[in-house]
Amino acid sequence: MSEDEQELAGAQREHWQRTYGEHPGMYGEEPSEPAVHAAEVFRAAGAREVLELGAGHGRDALFFAREGFTVLGADFSPVGLEQLHEAAHAQGVAERVSTHVQDVRRPLPLPDASVDAVFAHMLLCMALSTREIHALVTEVRRVLRPGGAFVYTVRHTGDAHYRAGTGHGDDIWEHGGFAVHFFPRALVDHLAEGWILHEVHPFEEGGLPRRLWRVTQTVPR
Repeated sequence: MSEDEQELAGAQREHWQRTYGEHPGMYGEEPSEPAVHAAEVFRAAGAREVLELGAGHGRDALFFAREGFTVLGADFSPVGLEQLHEAAHAQGVAERVSTHVQDVRRPLPLPDASVDAVFAHMLLCMALSTREIHALVTEVRRVLRPGGAFVYTVRHTGDAHYRAGTGHGDDIWEHGGFAVHFFPRALVDHLAEGWILHEVHPFEEGGLPRRLWRVTQTVPR
């Protein structure tokens, strides 16, 4: 990681810590639409264990747990994960939820072929370089079992905030304190090489609205 990348990563970690601290449960309790879709995909694939990357305060991780999955929620914000842990106890699903503080720039602390499914809502389009994104997806592939499903969402280059705010290079733009790596379609296709790519579904979320792709791909059996 270059010095500039390290500086941006550190600033973003501090920003998210502060944001979760000032706005507990900032995304509400209802699951995201991609998580509802992912639960259907995971159930159809016979999955029982779900790894969520970028779990934050846990609205989607808790939904997966309520749906009967065993969930490992990973995030680089201890503040967000503490809120997830407290909510899991309050909702009576603590026995199905565990958390782990994880910077996705580092290898995942899981054995090869050890999880059934991975979910990541807007985690891949955080302030990660293209190289780091490829490395992360390689790690996801490593920890998934054959036939395992990966559902992720990313903001793309058709989004209104693309090329707005402060540019950090590599299609990363910072707006309102949040740095986003906006995905061109070619990057989605490159990340799916060696996988079975089932769909790249365009959708919108939030008041701007944010424009995203929901990507569903599986490891060949």
